Amino acid sequence: MEFSIFQETRRGARKVNQDRLGYVYTRDAVCLVVADGMGGHIGGEIAAHIVVRLLIERFENEAKPTLPSPVLFLQRAIDAAHAALGDYAQRFSLPDTPRTTCVACIIQDDAAYWAHAGDSRLYLLRKGAVQARTRDHSKVQYLLDNGVITPDEAGRHPDRNKVFSCLGGAFEPNVDFSPKMALQHDDVLVLCTDGMWSAFGDGEVVRAFEAGGLQQSTPALLNEAERRGGADCDNLSVIALRWSGIPPTWADGIGTHTQTQTLALGEFSSQMDRTVTLAEPLTGRPALSDIEIEKAIKEIQETLKRHGSS
Repeated sequence: MEFSIFQETRRGARKVNQDRLGYVYTRDAVCLVVADGMGGHIGGEIAAHIVVRLLIERFENEAKPTLPSPVLFLQRAIDAAHAALGDYAQRFSLPDTPRTTCVACIIQDDAAYWAHAGDSRLYLLRKGAVQARTRDHSKVQYLLDNGVITPDEAGRHPDRNKVFSCLGGAFEPNVDFSPKMALQHDDVLVLCTDGMWSAFGDGEVVRAFEAGGLQQSTPALLNEAERRGGADCDNLSVIALRWSGIPPTWADGIGTHTQTQTLALGEFSSQMDRTVTLAEPLTGRPALSDIEIEKAIKEIQETLKRHGSS
């Protein structure tokens, strides 16, 4: 495989960044994950951290170097992440379960498969157009679909941040799965949180990634989203991947270009934002350190194994 990839997350105007993102790849497969912790619930950033971490670790354990079934992997991994958040809340006696959106994508055999819950998005950009895009699990999307509001009104709607599907909620998440999507040379996959996409129309996203390499176009898009968001700017995060043998030109930047043929069958490489900070103590407890969070995640994984979820 050959691809260029770039990821970045920013706090925006918020006190805490509740977004998490990461990717991992073997010689023949890639996993991309973005999660947006829900600020109206306890420990949204913890929820996002756990979900991204668990999906990446499951991929590392199961891709040898490909997955037997990318769709089944996504289904089981997302179900396990949802269960892990409930286990976490129980372990720390939280009055509410941490919640997060999630969008994840697997690439192997020159095809992409993705799944999402909530309003974090995936765009597949091809030849100057949006070839495919996830549909938000949100009140605003429902109103749009039923002709109650216009696209222009959606961006200003007071309920634009209300989602009806997430990981960690009281009910099983509503998760949408894409069909197998064959990738073409120069396709761009963009996974992002609503802090990024809500600032732009689809056409603006397309033009941004036509304008230059990922190392230039992605930060430029985030800069503009922050400018438009102003004092109300949400956390904003994006992973962008350009597919299929793009030479390591100065446009995309040597640091973003990846050739996986040099990896052995059992090897993988990963990149994840591991910074976790809490806006306030959970139920009066001191904020958890990174070490405590990692320990809790390991205990959650053991619980899932005992219940046959891994």
